[in-house]
Amino acid sequence: IPKGGNRLKIILRNAANVIGGLKDTHLSNFFRRILNKSDRATAISATARKLGVIIYNMITKKEPYKPPTDYLFLDEKRKQGLVKQIRKHIHKFDLTPEDLGLKST
Repeated sequence: IPKGGNRLKIILRNAANVIGGLKDTHLSNFFRRILNKSDRATAISATARKLGVIIYNMITKKEPYKPPTDYLFLDEKRKQGLVKQIRKHIHKFDLTPEDLGLKST
């Protein structure tokens, strides 16, 4: 968002500040993730930019906004990565459930 007295910038920043106070929405979760990494002004700017991009895409593509519902938190991403890595090793070494000490049913 450029510096200056841009009206759109002020509106987006005010909306982002309000979004920061909401409880459980996609954008409020984004706001809190940024807020954990840095200060409130940065979180407001990042959320305002994201909101601006969403609005721009809605106008240009003429589609309603569909917030992502299948967002994975960092611990879930790590778990999926570990499972993928373990499966790759099992396939690489041609292991069977019996080799791993698992009973086949």
